[in-house]
Amino acid sequence: MTKLQFQFENKNVVVTGGASGIGFDIARHFLQSGAQVTIWDYSQEALDQAQAELGQWKSQLKVAVVNVTNRDQVAQAAAALPKVDILINNAGITKDKSFAKMTGEDFDAVIQVNLTGLFNVTKALLEKFTETSGKRIINISSVVALYGNFGQTNYVAAKAGVIGMTKTWARELGKKGFCVNAIAPGFIKTAMTNAMPPEVLQGMAAKVPVARLGETADIANAVLFLSSDQAAYINGTVISVDGGLVL
Repeated sequence: MTKLQFQFENKNVVVTGGASGIGFDIARHFLQSGAQVTIWDYSQEALDQAQAELGQWKSQLKVAVVNVTNRDQVAQAAAALPKVDILINNAGITKDKSFAKMTGEDFDAVIQVNLTGLFNVTKALLEKFTETSGKRIINISSVVALYGNFGQTNYVAAKAGVIGMTKTWARELGKKGFCVNAIAPGFIKTAMTNAMPPEVLQGMAAKVPVARLGETADIANAVLFLSSDQAAYINGTVISVDGGLVL
């Protein structure tokens, strides 16, 4: 049996929201696999920390402060890139409140980053994809887009929209050599969840059939597979990486 190994030498990858959490581990996995990686993130402080932690791959890594809601800033950052082979749309925020308490500002902010931002980035980078590359766009959605979640009207709406965009782009761009897919993470351990009380984490894990929270590497591995040559006939799908949470 041939062992599946991801090799991305000479591939140019852009990861939005890549300075922390899931995005950071996606960027790290690509670097380990030989890719040239550009991280876009709104936080200079987070980018500085990411660069320090990824220092062993400094020759492969570029970073830029990019607010995905700012189309001029996105366009300028895109213009600075020579080419793109793989785009990971990961940038996202939350502003959770029940619908009764959610303000228009809360709703607009999450839609602007998590949905409109994804449109802005992909639109700006579309012409940067080369004809000779295996063109990949992978959008990070969420398991809550598939079944809803209390207190997340804005987030669920945005992430459901991400799935709709993914399927539409898969139809429109497939004939141009693109494969466009989405990943819907479940409960994943990050710095944010690690700060939660142990009993809360135990309660979350108890809802998952495999009885644990996911690791950021679980998402990164799925991203690398969808970006690989082995996934060249997967287009327009949503892969739930959630331990069976939605069963």
